[in-house]
Amino acid sequence: MYQVGDLVVKINNGVCRVEDIVDMDMGGVKGKKYYLMVPKDDKNAKLYVPVDGNNDNVRNVMSADEAKAFIDRIPEIAAAFIESDKVREQEYKAALKSGSPEQIVSIIKNIYHRNKQRSAQGKKNTTVDERYYKMAENILYSELACALGVEKSDIVERVLRVF
Repeated sequence: MYQVGDLVVKINNGVCRVEDIVDMDMGGVKGKKYYLMVPKDDKNAKLYVPVDGNNDNVRNVMSADEAKAFIDRIPEIAAAFIESDKVREQEYKAALKSGSPEQIVSIIKNIYHRNKQRSAQGKKNTTVDERYYKMAENILYSELACALGVEKSDIVERVLRVF
């Protein structure tokens, strides 16, 4: 169980702070407890996550040591190779939904290298690639920045150096 003040990663929302644990009546169930979470990058958003629910989409933020070790492992993580345009977006979605930093890095690397290749050919990046690149970067970099106590821009530079 998380406590008020804990920083957690909520899949698709990035780093969130548990602001409160509240009783709510939802779907005919009275007095059910929910975490009230506020995303670190969007202070106006409020997320309600059941305390007793299946919280596969919420996990603790990496520790500083875990974040440093993860960044050191990034060169070893293979870029996802997705040939088919139709399958590519599904794979991007699945990687983000998994919440796995390794899978997220894999698609970031894929899109990064794909965009470099397209640029060299005089082509623009695809809308799908741009959208998922931004989402993946936000989720991963916000967690690493939070874990290491630095700005997200510092993490972007640090990660891109190890690609």
